[in-house]
Amino acid sequence: MIANTSLQDTDEIFEVYTIASDFKKKISGVQWPEFDQNMIETEIKEKRHWKIMVDGAIACVWSITFDDLQVWGEHNADPSIYIHRIAVNPDFKGQKFVEQIVEWAKNYAADNNKLYVRMDTTSGNQRLNDYYIKCGFSHLGPRKITDTEGRPAHYHNATMELFQLEV
Repeated sequence: MIANTSLQDTDEIFEVYTIASDFKKKISGVQWPEFDQNMIETEIKEKRHWKIMVDGAIACVWSITFDDLQVWGEHNADPSIYIHRIAVNPDFKGQKFVEQIVEWAKNYAADNNKLYVRMDTTSGNQRLNDYYIKCGFSHLGPRKITDTEGRPAHYHNATMELFQLEV
C-alpha cells in the first residue's frame, strides 16, 4: 500500500534510511549521509514523502518534488515530478518496489499535469542504472552538480546520473 508518511513515522523512516544506506555502501561503496530531520519533516508536512507498507512495517520510502533546478538546470522548466531518496529496507528486498513507485509516479504525474517523471542517482552504480532503465526510464547521462547549497551531502562534489520517463 502506498501512502503519505506522517510525523509519527519519523523514527521508522530514519531506520529505513540507515539500513538502506548501509546496504548501499556494501553494494556500491557509496553511502548516503545522515539526512536532516527538518528536511524530512518538511517533506512530510508538505505531503511529498511517501511509503510502501508491508505487514504493518515501512518497507520503502521516497520523496518527490516538482522543482529540481540544481540537478536539472534548464530542463527544470519542463513540467515534471522528481523522485528522491528511494530507500528499501533489505528485509523486504525483491518485491519490486521501484516498479510499483514508477507506476504510482506515472499516475501521480498525469493527475498533476506533469509530462515527466525524473530521478537522479550518484554515478558509479551500473547495476542500479540498468535497473532504472529496465523500469522504463531513459538514461540521459551524467551531470556534474556544482550548486549544492541546501542539498544533502551526497550531492556535494558529485556527478549524478539522470533518468527520465515520459508520462
